[in-house]
Amino acid sequence: MTTTTRTTAIAIREHLRVLKMPGAAREFEGLAREARERGWSHEDFLLETLSAEMRSREASVVRHRLHEARFPEQKTLDTFDFDTDVGIDRDTMLRLARCEWIDAEQALILAGPVGTGKTHLAIALGVEACRRRRRVLFVRAADLVRDLIEARDQRLLGRIQRRLLKQDLLIVDELGFVPFDRVGGELLFNVLSERYERRATLVTTNLAFSEWPRVFGNDEKLAAALLDRLAHHAEVLTTKGNSFRMRQRAKRTGRGGAPPGPSLQGATPPSGTAPEGAQETDLG
Repeated sequence: MTTTTRTTAIAIREHLRVLKMPGAAREFEGLAREARERGWSHEDFLLETLSAEMRSREASVVRHRLHEARFPEQKTLDTFDFDTDVGIDRDTMLRLARCEWIDAEQALILAGPVGTGKTHLAIALGVEACRRRRRVLFVRAADLVRDLIEARDQRLLGRIQRRLLKQDLLIVDELGFVPFDRVGGELLFNVLSERYERRATLVTTNLAFSEWPRVFGNDEKLAAALLDRLAHHAEVLTTKGNSFRMRQRAKRTGRGGAPPGPSLQGATPPSGTAPEGAQETDLG
């Protein structure tokens, strides 16, 4: 590189820094060498440089979306063991990964026994949504209710409700693990109800729909009203089988198979009893 070329490169890099074009700043020198070697036109070189900047910005947006989503860890569909009979097949998840249900502002409920991959699948769908530049927030139900109660006590409830409503996809994990009192149940009801036909929601639960009232302070009317809104235009997927963690433990200890998991008879919506409007998918 000649002195003149080096000086020009420094000036271009500074201009790109001021214009906030880091992708072009990283790539333009390599692209310039390739342009000279391959005889590109000026227009071709400019197009390739701008394309590099576009790719950089898209990657930056995805990284930002993934950070804001607050996943406890990143999971993907590629790392999920679909060969194990968990009641949900790969094609179904690949269809959901296209995010059309998110764009249609619908709901998805993943129900089934503990340890059957519901959280993994929920995170994987959230990651795919982030890659498509959707705004996603992952939160455990108990943590969400705690944050809502604290916000109410600090007179900041409106702020957190507006932030939640801005999310294209809200993932509420482990609904049913911890019961709430009436106040907590009402606050969660308000959040999920506000999203009805306005934003997409994904809920994972180990409870049958008939058991939801105990999560909401034993208020059957509140639970019924929430199910009416949440399950309308919803797809309900049911996982089954023993816990993945129990099976892995059995393999490590050299046992031939995992010990039977706890009985969850009726823990997922039985065929024909899903709330009106829900599309129950039984792929077992």
